[in-house]
Amino acid sequence: MSDITEKIYQFPDGFLWGSSTSGPQTEGIVEGDGKGMSNWDYWYSIEPERFYAEIGPENTSTFYKHYKSDIKLLNDTGHTVFRTSIQWSRLIPSGKGNINQEAIQFYREAFSAIKEEGVKLIVNLYHFDLPYCLQELGGWESKEIVYAFEAYAKTCFELFGDLVDSWITFNEPIVPVECGYLGNYHYPCKVDMKAAVQVAYNTQLASSLAVKACHETHSDYKICVVLNLTPAYPRSDSKEDKKAAKIAELFQTKSFLDPSVLGYYPEELISILKEHDLLPQWTPEELDIINDNKVDFLGVNYYQPLRVQAPDEGPKDKLTLESFFAPYDMPGKKINPHRGWEIYEKGIYDIGMNLKENYGNIEWLVTENGMGVEGEEKFRENGFIQDDYRIEFIQDHLIELHRAIQGGSNCKGYMLWTFIDCWSWLNAYKNRYGLIELDLETEERIIKKSGYWFKELSQNNGFRK
Repeated sequence: MSDITEKIYQFPDGFLWGSSTSGPQTEGIVEGDGKGMSNWDYWYSIEPERFYAEIGPENTSTFYKHYKSDIKLLNDTGHTVFRTSIQWSRLIPSGKGNINQEAIQFYREAFSAIKEEGVKLIVNLYHFDLPYCLQELGGWESKEIVYAFEAYAKTCFELFGDLVDSWITFNEPIVPVECGYLGNYHYPCKVDMKAAVQVAYNTQLASSLAVKACHETHSDYKICVVLNLTPAYPRSDSKEDKKAAKIAELFQTKSFLDPSVLGYYPEELISILKEHDLLPQWTPEELDIINDNKVDFLGVNYYQPLRVQAPDEGPKDKLTLESFFAPYDMPGKKINPHRGWEIYEKGIYDIGMNLKENYGNIEWLVTENGMGVEGEEKFRENGFIQDDYRIEFIQDHLIELHRAIQGGSNCKGYMLWTFIDCWSWLNAYKNRYGLIELDLETEERIIKKSGYWFKELSQNNGFRK
């Protein structure tokens, strides 16, 4: 007789189960589809060697061709909610002005099919993909792009609002700032902290204008922003390490969380920016827009913690984030051996408690959590992927999420990244995240063990472990 007693983790009635993906990572490009060039399309055209195996954004998981059969798989994997995005460059190829009629037809048909499956639909307006012609006008450093985004958002609300259950302004807006303006990882690869601050501010203003437009289009429409709320943990209890963690949180988390949910920026962040002559160009009227147009709920992406320590005291040629805090590689941490990222489930509990205690217990969803695996084909047995490691990863995070909900945090759902293995920015298909395997040669979709398990999870609204 076993001494191990399983515990039942039951989630609240109406809790949502599903997954997230994005247009630029799934749709692909089909000749004659009318799509305009995005920043990713352009970057790949000039530096294909920067992309894993030189697989570019035209070769994504062919959702544009296979959406009807793909959507049928939502119920097979237990979805009650599904999140995707509209590609700005597909809908309005030049960023402003003329609308692509083929895009309207595609999105309306895809969104209608999702609704016909009885699945709640959440649609994101921006997932790192800017029409390239707008990048040529200055990209997110320019206020002109802010108002172009507002017009694009209004167009989406008017064209698709009858089909969409709730909206998202931006996915992880800090990522293009960090990767495109503080690091050489996303186009335009411009390492300039002053420009980074302006991009962050303009993105927040655009998000707030989209919230305003959403509510003006229809007072019942609900809209959020999706943030990767990576908790910052200091190396030690020393004053210097704690200060580094606090500043890391100001830059990485609170720079979008506070204005989006509370309507204003943290005074400590403003002081740091002022001290280093990094304040963006702003107006009192713009701050009023941010203050008056807070999100209705919040999407939260969580993969791994941010571990930091005090920065080196040596001279710096250029001001960067590492002037304020340095990464810390914690010995003995739990690792995903197939991806290299730390696994720290308690982070999702800490996020939930932070939102409860410091952000008015705002309603929120886990909009991304997942486990990337390189070389996942080695786990194929009897014709499909036996990804017990992914099931365990989800379970262990759900245990901490359940604990946060029991503690009063207002979480309404859990969405995995991702539905079907998708193309990933610079990594193509190197790391697989899906509940469903994509065969790159045949374009066949094969449900993994985790996909069947996820359906049981959804049907039972919980699990035993």
